[in-house]
Amino acid sequence: MAETQGPRFEIFRGADAPTLDECACMAYEGETPNLAAVQPQLAKAMAVRGEYADVPYRREGMSLARLWVKSGFPLPLHTHDCDCLYYVVAGSIRMGTETLAAGDGFFVGREVPYAYTAGPEGAEVLEFRTTDSFNIKVRDKPVSAWEKLAGTLIEGHARWADEPPPVRRMPEKA
Repeated sequence: MAETQGPRFEIFRGADAPTLDECACMAYEGETPNLAAVQPQLAKAMAVRGEYADVPYRREGMSLARLWVKSGFPLPLHTHDCDCLYYVVAGSIRMGTETLAAGDGFFVGREVPYAYTAGPEGAEVLEFRTTDSFNIKVRDKPVSAWEKLAGTLIEGHARWADEPPPVRRMPEKA
């Protein structure tokens, strides 16, 4: 008798998606003493959220997360313990010297560090994983760098308070 491998057809609704925190599918791991040292400043800096993440779909062996980042919001350098495939739905992100716009994407292997910053319109990014639970390990940096990040977040408060999600546009053909 063949084993069942889960549903062969399933509908899910984005409106029913739990937040990433509610889902409890991402565990924070690793030592970050410098980050811990500036936690009070970062808590104040996060008073106006520059990001929102939820999990529209999750089952054993796979998950789909959706992330909205507001203009200029920086995701710090971090890794996950699984392979991740990312797709930019709207807006843009900057990774090093590359700008990825709607229709672009990137793959990050397990334990490969990456970071990005949302573009001027912000970004909506889909995150596909071949696991239903994963970790995040933020790479620690000097206290002064975390303090600079806190300042960047506080500067974003005025923009982010009423900033709408980026407009979805079809990618242009070259």
